[in-house]
Amino acid sequence: MRDYDDLIAFLGEWGPFQRLIFFLLSASIIPNGFNGMSAVFLAGTPEHHCRVPASANLSSEWLNASIPLEEREGRQVPSRCRRYRLEALVNFSALKLQPGRDVNLSQVEQEKCLDGWEYSRDPYHSTIVTEWNLVCDDDWKTPLTTSLFFVGVLLGSFISGQLSDRFGRKWILFATMGVQTGFSFLQIFSTSWEMFTVLFLIVGMGQISNYVVAFILGTEILGKSVRIIFSTLGICIFFAIGYMLLPLFAYFIRDWRMLLLALTVPGVCCVPLWWFIPESPRWLISQGRFEEADRIIQKAAKMNGIPAQEICVNSIEMQDLNVKQQQAIFLDLFRTQNIAVITVMSLLLWMFTSISYFGLSLNTSNLHGNAYFNCFLSAVIEVPAYVIAWLLLRTLPRRYSISGTLFLGGGVILFVQLVPPDLHLLSVILAMLGKFGVTAAFSMLYVYTAELYPTIVRNMAVGASSMSSRTGSIIAPYFVYLGAYDRYLPYILMGSLTVLIGILTLFLPESYGNPLPETFQEMLQIKGFRNRKLTTKLDHSKKNELNDKNLITQL
Repeated sequence: MRDYDDLIAFLGEWGPFQRLIFFLLSASIIPNGFNGMSAVFLAGTPEHHCRVPASANLSSEWLNASIPLEEREGRQVPSRCRRYRLEALVNFSALKLQPGRDVNLSQVEQEKCLDGWEYSRDPYHSTIVTEWNLVCDDDWKTPLTTSLFFVGVLLGSFISGQLSDRFGRKWILFATMGVQTGFSFLQIFSTSWEMFTVLFLIVGMGQISNYVVAFILGTEILGKSVRIIFSTLGICIFFAIGYMLLPLFAYFIRDWRMLLLALTVPGVCCVPLWWFIPESPRWLISQGRFEEADRIIQKAAKMNGIPAQEICVNSIEMQDLNVKQQQAIFLDLFRTQNIAVITVMSLLLWMFTSISYFGLSLNTSNLHGNAYFNCFLSAVIEVPAYVIAWLLLRTLPRRYSISGTLFLGGGVILFVQLVPPDLHLLSVILAMLGKFGVTAAFSMLYVYTAELYPTIVRNMAVGASSMSSRTGSIIAPYFVYLGAYDRYLPYILMGSLTVLIGILTLFLPESYGNPLPETFQEMLQIKGFRNRKLTTKLDHSKKNELNDKNLITQL
């Protein structure tokens, strides 16, 4: 029996049909770059200090001295959350006493910012932090906002995989694009932090669902050689384009509501893509919808200028394949010892890589220098990372490529703590090199995971792995938050986890050079460093079970 790739080989690899699908699906990812990192500017925290009301009638000397100094990064700067007790300052001012000469300020009682805060308008004019005073006692709400966005991403990763496996790739792709764009627009009218955060969570659900389903749809439609280019130079580069445009939009639009409005426009422009992007023929075949799959393949042949065949999808031949493509459940990812080990290690790989990727991305506003330029640089560095990932995927085994880039990223991140405090530029360069290595590894995970699992659970497997990744992204904002207590601690933690998972990656099976598996039996035939031992054990201890007709029917 021929597999699906053999059946569509007559279409060629890079005809007009493949090019159209490649660029349209990639273009649909641009809004993901906006929404995925928009919290960097929407929730940016400018410099601030306690407000002293004009009604206090303080002299200019006491007004300037009303905020105590504190040490931060080796410098004496005004406190963000404390002021000298206003009643005492009013009395000193009325007595015409001079601060520092007549009154020892260290002996003056301090109090919280009872009248709110004064915020610097550089670099942000308005953010959700300045809108709802998410500072001092409420500063925990800022990382929570970003974490809850990734909670939505986590939920979307889990739900989208099962929905698209059940209802089709195309329907779920456009439904989630609508969720992402629509709820981003509703965020503009938020009247409280709670409302903004709940809507942000729903945006996160649509954001990752759109990304995962677009990846799976392209993987299943495109041929083997184009599939790798699509997964790296396609959707990843277009995500980076959206990411690069984010700081440019934010630089010229510094009010968070207007910025959010501008970021929703590209999502609306994706609506016409519905009439050009088809359903996955591979998925239609797995559902027994042979005529629909045949029409799409015939249309692709016509677009590529290839003479139409009488029957592209032979129903008798494909029935043999479809009998094994029944509906799967999440527990099928742990069906046997072999599959369970692969799944658990894949989940850990995605989660630890995600912590480093999002931790480094969200930390750009805390790096020395211009926040907009640092964010743009963090986005630009992803482009060569994706190119390197594509070259590695073409020429080298998957696990060695991923492990090597993780070692590079993790090792460089660990070196940041050794940089002297006055060499700010070197710290930024090392952080960007670390982002380069982690990004390259992250982009290869989608290809690697999709190649390990059969069609029936492929989207579910990528969705579950992405779900694990989002668990890491939920944690990542708090890694950044730790930098307020020790600026090197986030780098030590992220670097250590990245190096650790780079070592564990070497024990995963190798999929390089193998066709996409269609069944669980084909998945178990994948050879690898760790997999050989497990497969041999499985062949001896469960030979009778694998030969059992009832088990084959379930598969």
